[in-house]
Amino acid sequence: MGEPLYLDTSAVLRAVLESGTTPEVERRIQDAPALVTSRLSLVESARALIRLRALGSATEAQLADAGRALDGIWSRCEVWELGREVCDLACAIAPATSLRTLDALHLATFQIARRRLDGLELLTVDARLSDAAGSGM
Repeated sequence: MGEPLYLDTSAVLRAVLESGTTPEVERRIQDAPALVTSRLSLVESARALIRLRALGSATEAQLADAGRALDGIWSRCEVWELGREVCDLACAIAPATSLRTLDALHLATFQIARRRLDGLELLTVDARLSDAAGSGM
């Protein structure tokens, strides 16, 4: 059994939309005893599917399959809201890193969740977010 994970949208989208390209990410999601994410992930993933549809980058069947897979992962997650505490911490994080706004919100949510959930690890394929999380930001 794996460790509890905070899921960044990038990792989940990679696992679902590019299935088989990141077997370690897929395995860690599957094996995690607990999953946590931000409400932001649900918005980002929905927008990603809309973007793929608009670009004609996937068939309707592929988009439907991806939507079901995303719903399955999100249904396993404890979803944390973007409240004042998260936003205040994201404001404090952002100036000290090269993170974009949404990544700062993910990092803030992860940091708060990690204080409350022993052993929680961040799962992301975003190098800037990974670097910022590793630097103790």
